[in-house]
Amino acid sequence: MAAVDIDVPVETEPQICNQDDLERQAEGFKEQGNALYSKKDYSEAFNYYTKAIDTCPKNASYYGNRAATLMMLCRFREALEDSQQAVRLDDCFMKGHLREGKCHLSLGNAMAASRCFQKVLELEPSNREAQQENKNAATLLEYERMADFGFEKRDFRKVVYCMDRALALASACHRFKILKAECLALLGRYPEAQSVASDILRMDSTNADALYVRGLCLYYEDCIDKAVQFFVQALRMAPDHEKARLACRNAKALKAKKEEGNQAFKNSHYEAAYQLYSEALMIDPNNIKTNAKLYCNRATAGAKLKKLDQAIEDCTSAIKLDDTYIKAYLRRAQCYMDTEQYEEAVRDYEKVYQTEKTSDHKHLLKTAQLQLKKSKRKDYYKVLGVGKNATEDEIKKAYRKRALMHHPDRHSAATPEVQKEEEKKFKEVGEAFTVLSDPKKKVRYDNGHDLDDDGCFDGGGLKWEREENRDSGPGNFFFQFG
Repeated sequence: MAAVDIDVPVETEPQICNQDDLERQAEGFKEQGNALYSKKDYSEAFNYYTKAIDTCPKNASYYGNRAATLMMLCRFREALEDSQQAVRLDDCFMKGHLREGKCHLSLGNAMAASRCFQKVLELEPSNREAQQENKNAATLLEYERMADFGFEKRDFRKVVYCMDRALALASACHRFKILKAECLALLGRYPEAQSVASDILRMDSTNADALYVRGLCLYYEDCIDKAVQFFVQALRMAPDHEKARLACRNAKALKAKKEEGNQAFKNSHYEAAYQLYSEALMIDPNNIKTNAKLYCNRATAGAKLKKLDQAIEDCTSAIKLDDTYIKAYLRRAQCYMDTEQYEEAVRDYEKVYQTEKTSDHKHLLKTAQLQLKKSKRKDYYKVLGVGKNATEDEIKKAYRKRALMHHPDRHSAATPEVQKEEEKKFKEVGEAFTVLSDPKKKVRYDNGHDLDDDGCFDGGGLKWEREENRDSGPGNFFFQFG
């Protein structure tokens, strides 16, 4: 802070001997104070100005000088009291009004500051310092207006921007610091918010707003029990603190609903758990970390209920809130696997493995990569219309059925295009049977190995011959399994 001008000793008319001695003594204290002030020993200067005031409590300049010293010590509330006392004693004390305005400005009261600077300009219209400070007061009011509008629109970054600039003009304003800290917490910048609140609490351990912000940071970091303690302490200091009351209520409700959902899930009541997590998500949209966990928990319950698409959406919502949330990536990847979206699953498992290179995560990634590779080949199980756990007999029956369905003779009257397509399908049926009916080839196929070099695709394992006789007529056929 720039040095504040102090008043030099003023000659006074001699009065009665006793009073004259007191005034000389007070002036001596003041001169000593001035000397110490010039040396920037503000604490000692304060002591001598106090002695001067105690000796002659009706002298406005003594209060003015002590106010200047208190301002240099950043004790603006005490400086404001001294400045106000100075102008009460002498309403034409220009420096007193100027210091009062500066104190109001530093404490964030721009309207009161502006009135003081206007008073200075009435006394001294050309006072450049008062003109500039009056502009600063107007600027501060504009930053306040912009911050209020930004908070209403939930544009917390804009509020932080405005408060940073406001605090450059009003460095001692706790209200601006608290608003900035609250918005930092709402933006998820908890260490910064904690730092601002802690600075205030070091100066004033009973500051309800700072206690509220400390609690808010803990609440948003999912430390709900500790957060409630701070909210309760804030309400003890200020029973009408509405924000602390609402946050405390939300914290308790969120904890209870989440725990109720967890218990329902443990008891395999998945539908109830899903509903309870949904209700918990409605309590406070600003609680990013807790809501990320709730989305992931609901996804887990949804997966149990076979709501896989919704589970994927919930995991995506969790990741949007917290892109470092490994559990949400793992849950979403498993849902992708269950819905055969293997490329997406591989992408999520790669993200997980890059973050935490554990053997389990590596195994999950390898499995997904294998399934992706297998998904890009012909699915012989689908070709035959059987499940992956089909028995040898089921595979043989399915083969016979599909071979008959796509046999060229069955489509001899169709268009050339249809005949070509059916012949292609018939060959695929043969390929599928060749692989799935051979235990060794089936194992290799199931394990994702390439079979192109096995020489097994020679038209399939079906030998078919046309049978033409008097009873059956042309076009009938029978099968022989090789």
